[in-house]
Amino acid sequence: MHYTGPVYRHPLEINTPLLEITYGCSWNKCSFCNMYKSVRFNASPLSDIEEDLQEMSEIYPKSLKNIVLVNGDPFVLPSNKLLEISDLIREYFPEVRRLSCQASVRNIKSKSLDELKQLSEAKFNDIYVGLETAYSAALKQMNKRYTREDEYEQLRKIDEAGINYIALLMLGVAGQGNSEASVTETAKLINTYKPRMVSVITTAIAPGTPLMKMVEDGEFVQLTEKEIVEEELMLLEKLDMDDNCYFFG
Repeated sequence: MHYTGPVYRHPLEINTPLLEITYGCSWNKCSFCNMYKSVRFNASPLSDIEEDLQEMSEIYPKSLKNIVLVNGDPFVLPSNKLLEISDLIREYFPEVRRLSCQASVRNIKSKSLDELKQLSEAKFNDIYVGLETAYSAALKQMNKRYTREDEYEQLRKIDEAGINYIALLMLGVAGQGNSEASVTETAKLINTYKPRMVSVITTAIAPGTPLMKMVEDGEFVQLTEKEIVEEELMLLEKLDMDDNCYFFG
């Protein structure tokens, strides 16, 4: 199997086969992240993808239902490329019903509603969307390069296209003193466009990142463990999810 640089998959996908179709991150400029700094973004050659599918076919049955596409943000690929990869996957696993991957709001924004509907028909579903927060000041400070309004519009598009999504959120991303504002805006967003799952992680200060420099310069104050727990409880209180929505955190 071709795996280039760090490979990330959600913990719930521990038993799901991983197929690399990109490597690195197409943005790679978020203030908090150093995951892909050593890997220049690129798309995997179709020949590598087919070699990996051949190898997977020796391990998994043709009746395989779920595959996670990695690395970074594979949903950045043009729709025609994703559809070509989907067709290739179904040559080896004709019963596949879910092709999941990481996506940013920017990735969704680059696709029309018609393209998203085609991707839905091609089994792209349960897309892990790195929202982090819907608090505008934090989105700007973390250099996400999209706005709260973009989040609403792009979640509306995937909802209309019939694509389920997992909301990836970051506790503490707005810094000390901003928990209520961040949680309130984020809950409003995902209460409007309900995810299949809400998954939270705690904001860490990774070495060599702009966020670490902000901490050193006093521009960002990290939450204490108690404040992180309080923020998570606040989020849970403000969420209005359907009964079939999971919370992971």
